[in-house]
Amino acid sequence: MDPNWMKVYSSNQLWQVELMKGLLADNGIESIIVNKKDSSYLFGEIELYVNVEDTFAAKQIIIKSERG
Repeated sequence: MDPNWMKVYSSNQLWQVELMKGLLADNGIESIIVNKKDSSYLFGEIELYVNVEDTFAAKQIIIKSERG
């Protein structure tokens, strides 16, 4: 992974990561999904990365979203 990208979220459910990706996009933050989940045994995580400059803002948005 490029050192200019930081992981801000992970889950074992793709829909949760897609939801956070959409939330970040709605706030003008570009993100990428890296699927590290094994397709045969279904273990592992799906990770969401943002540019290092957007890390703080992205984490704040995610925390606010999780609190409801």
